[in-house]
Amino acid sequence: MTTLSTSKYFKAHSVQDAIALAKAHTNFIFLAGGTDAMVNKQQGTLEANTLIDISDINELNQITSNDEQLIVGSMNTLHQIASHHIVATRFPALREAALSVATPVIRRSATIGGNLLCENRCSFYNQSEWWREAVGYCLKCNGDICIATGGKKNCFSRFVSDTAPVLIALQASATISDGNTSKQILLENLYSGDGVNPHSKSNEQLLIDIRIPFQPSHVVFRKLRPRKSLDFTSLSTAVALYPNQIRVVIGGVDPQPVLLTFDGTHPHDDVIAQCVKKPRIVDNDFYSRKYRKEMIGHFIRESLSQLSNMKF
Repeated sequence: MTTLSTSKYFKAHSVQDAIALAKAHTNFIFLAGGTDAMVNKQQGTLEANTLIDISDINELNQITSNDEQLIVGSMNTLHQIASHHIVATRFPALREAALSVATPVIRRSATIGGNLLCENRCSFYNQSEWWREAVGYCLKCNGDICIATGGKKNCFSRFVSDTAPVLIALQASATISDGNTSKQILLENLYSGDGVNPHSKSNEQLLIDIRIPFQPSHVVFRKLRPRKSLDFTSLSTAVALYPNQIRVVIGGVDPQPVLLTFDGTHPHDDVIAQCVKKPRIVDNDFYSRKYRKEMIGHFIRESLSQLSNMKF
């Protein structure tokens, strides 16, 4: 990878404008809050010479609701989402997840779309250019080996969005546009499971909004990281209880969010055992693989215990 040498900058004023610019410039990025892009620029892990600024697209900056759902535009900041009265009253776990990201200053710039589409991370990849060159380039930066595992086929960089596990637990969907047509997909289908290219949408498609249905549910969110501010997650869990279902979503330990669903009466010990077993955890984080597996069990057990006291 090379450092970001920006030779072109465009400000889009509509979704169609943004996508037209994207189709005209192959080596580009959509710029939202920029909180990740600028860091990746300094580390040399971002290849692009064109910035397409989408911050002024009014359609992406709305939060609306109807009888069925809350519709959150992708350009709303994490601060705006955490401060919204419907989020606070109907989706408190989403508010908690948004407030767990980075710092108060960053949350006023970082967007929900940016958090959902943030690049996967790995302790062998998110380093300076000279560090990566010295240790050897990995699969995620045009090398031929996963340094964490020694394998040559799969990249296990970690999915680190904190809002996504809660939104997936809430059965949220995402609206994707190619400029001509829009489609809605379940949010979990936005992720590919490939650590090198972790998103299933094409680069030229734009995330328009996230739609959260109003359903009877209770959600518990947990997060593990070295410090309670700034650090990316080492493990995030969201456990949702519905009248007849349990949904568990695990982030921070696999190239994609790990979703498991169970009948509402499923034995808790088996829920915990399956949650510990399913993620593809490797040693590519501040905390060891063994410790993070243990913490999955602890978080899920703690969350299920808390939810057992909830009433509909």
